[in-house]
Amino acid sequence: MARRESGEINAGSMADIAFLLLIFFLVTTTMDKDNGIMRQLPPPTPDDYVPPPVRERDVFKVLANANDQLLVEGNLMEIENLGDAVKQFYTNPEASEDLPQLQWMRKTDVQNNLDIAKANLRQAPNDNEARKNVKKWENKLKAVELLGDYQTLPGSAIISMQNNRGTSYNLYVQVQNELSVALNELRDELSLEKFSVKFSDLDPKNEQDKPKIIAIRQVYPQRVSEAEARSTGGG
Repeated sequence: MARRESGEINAGSMADIAFLLLIFFLVTTTMDKDNGIMRQLPPPTPDDYVPPPVRERDVFKVLANANDQLLVEGNLMEIENLGDAVKQFYTNPEASEDLPQLQWMRKTDVQNNLDIAKANLRQAPNDNEARKNVKKWENKLKAVELLGDYQTLPGSAIISMQNNRGTSYNLYVQVQNELSVALNELRDELSLEKFSVKFSDLDPKNEQDKPKIIAIRQVYPQRVSEAEARSTGGG
């Protein structure tokens, strides 16, 4: 009896099916995304830039060390207390000599500074710094016209955030969050007082809200400087 030859399996269709399944899984599979912290970084510092002298009271030092401890002004602090400390730095309600001396912005003084800035720009129309200075004082004038005379941080005041290379990402995010929440709460309080609406509810695309946003930011500017991480250590 003749032996029947075994038939060959056509592998071509199997490859097509496998390829289609691969495409299906690639299209339908979702992948987790790492969420970063939304913050606009400052522009690069010019090579010839000379920083102004900074007084110790104008720098609010926040350090997250390698032991996941939070040190504020050299003292250990629980993360839940950081927000209140930030608010104290911005407002200095008791006129402490350990915190920045707030500057008054009064309409007459602001207008005079704006006139000087415009005169300087007329003399050097291509000077970008002169143009920025005019814009700065125009924004301050808008703030005074909307809010009245107000107090704000001096130009040298800043929150200096430092991390160790061993600082956990969790603590880093918590610190960033507390800094943002404290500033937003101050802005919300002022906006409610002056405009009966929270700052967070103002719409930057709304022409009526734009000057209000500018004004609130003049009173409570974002002043956070993040230094390069130090080598691993406890301090």
